[in-house]
Amino acid sequence: MRLRNLSIISILAALALPAAQAATLKKIVAVSRFENKTSWQGQVSLGDGMADQLTDALMQSGQFVVMERQTLKDVVSEQDLANSGRVQKAASAQTGKLVSAQILVKGTVTEFESQSSGSENGVGFGGFRIGNKKEEAHIGLMIRLIDTTTGEVLASQRVEGKAASGGMKVGANVSGVQFGTAGFDKTPMGKAVQMAIDDAVSQIAAKLKDVPFQARVIKVNSDSELLISGGAKTGIAEGDSFTVFSVGESLVDPTTGEQLGSELTKKGAIKVTSVEEKYAKAKSDSPLKDIKVGDIVKAGEVVKSAAP
Repeated sequence: MRLRNLSIISILAALALPAAQAATLKKIVAVSRFENKTSWQGQVSLGDGMADQLTDALMQSGQFVVMERQTLKDVVSEQDLANSGRVQKAASAQTGKLVSAQILVKGTVTEFESQSSGSENGVGFGGFRIGNKKEEAHIGLMIRLIDTTTGEVLASQRVEGKAASGGMKVGANVSGVQFGTAGFDKTPMGKAVQMAIDDAVSQIAAKLKDVPFQARVIKVNSDSELLISGGAKTGIAEGDSFTVFSVGESLVDPTTGEQLGSELTKKGAIKVTSVEEKYAKAKSDSPLKDIKVGDIVKAGEVVKSAAP
């Protein structure tokens, strides 16, 4: 009976390992330029400005590793050049292969409105003015999360922010403050934008909670030893277990030309033996046949061992 109880305890402990591991792993995300579907025009591109704010907020949350937007711009530019036919495709970046990012975040600004009522005109003295002006701001965003391996839209979520100011106000005239300029974050629109960004981070974290952490094979040392992307910056630690999947040929709909992703074939389990900042070394107990650079490793499955 004692031996049986020990076996049950061992099994339960093993089952708890993937959950504990998954909680410490940070998914790598990239934020694309937002599409602006409003009529707003200003000193700063609304699409770039919103993307920069979301990128910073995702980094500040500590829950993700965020690809630098300049790197993303370089990759997309290279992809556009490849698609133009002016360079050999073998020497260019492949569309959809956004370096090591697992998730691409794309956004659309659907509403960006600010309304004022009342007046700031009133009794003025000493360079200041007392007025009674009410300002209301509203911003609406559509956030999409895209799997960079398959191109599948994992989630689409609307977020918004609303803020207002009003009543008796003493101070200098601050009307006309532009997006992204000094003092913008103190305006109703600046506060509405921050509310929408905070909501977006919360929604992204919730939607990606159940998406398994994913990395890539970056080098094959042997049929039992691999180097995988991610490393310490994503929370990978010595002893972590992953499952390796071979990525097959890209599947394309013959009628529409739509990219349908790639077929994945489960190859086996690996365990991390050493970790560097941006990559890790992992080994398997048995040979992994036909593993290649670019294949996928996923967290969340237990490396089974013989019961005591």
